[in-house]
Amino acid sequence: MQDVIDNVMTIITAYGLNVVAAIVILIVGLMVAGWAKRFVLKMSAKASMVDDTLAGFFAGLTYYAVVAFVIIAVLARFGVETTSLIAVFGAAGLAIGLALQGTLSNVAAGVMLLLFRPFKVGDLVEAAGIMGTVKSISLFVTEFATLDNVQVLAPNSQVWGSAVKNFSHHDTRRIDCVIGIAYEDDINVAFASAQAVVDEDFRVLKDPEPMIVVSELGDSSVNLTIRVWCNATDYWGLRFGLNKSLKERFDADQISIPYPQRTLHIMGGELAMETIDVE
Repeated sequence: MQDVIDNVMTIITAYGLNVVAAIVILIVGLMVAGWAKRFVLKMSAKASMVDDTLAGFFAGLTYYAVVAFVIIAVLARFGVETTSLIAVFGAAGLAIGLALQGTLSNVAAGVMLLLFRPFKVGDLVEAAGIMGTVKSISLFVTEFATLDNVQVLAPNSQVWGSAVKNFSHHDTRRIDCVIGIAYEDDINVAFASAQAVVDEDFRVLKDPEPMIVVSELGDSSVNLTIRVWCNATDYWGLRFGLNKSLKERFDADQISIPYPQRTLHIMGGELAMETIDVE
């Protein structure tokens, strides 16, 4: 009986210290991982060039990296051969990677989006055939809200692999309004009317200077292009407002805007009909 007690005490003495040491390493390691995560978030907040999405990604990556080292240290405390363990994990990771190529491609694309940041949360973009406001960027999908406020989740690989139009990147945007007038109308009067509309709208920027030109001599109309610049936040309001104001001003100044019409020609007693389409 005494021999059994002695053996138990020997085992407890030999492994008990390792268990206590492993618990201490685990607790301290988790505390360090949490501290490292908070430190990364704090430093990212001080750096104005790092947005919240990228800060959260780096903070999470730091946390799990520290936790991985802690687990290896705990296993090493119990005499586990960590070199072999890492090799097993590497082989398992390779097998999982081959099975999840599509998912991992989304992760890789998500990392590229977070690092190179072709857009950020809140930007109005067109990517992967989707036009909308970016709501979030995760490691697997990018969330958009379309112009009619519909949620769309796009795989990161499709977003990263497509051309991206970022309508919010620059502070200013250009608007081109094309409007046709009849050949019989006085073009100088039309220019003056369009210029008055542009001058009266406070949203039109003076620099770059607005431009009004004859862009085309069409089949049945003289097409004018009114080109103005505005702040990006005023784009849609100004675009719709210009169309309305130009129509009202042209009506007031008796400048006609041609529309599709049919012209009848009688030649030699036969009736011919010609269709004129206005661009």
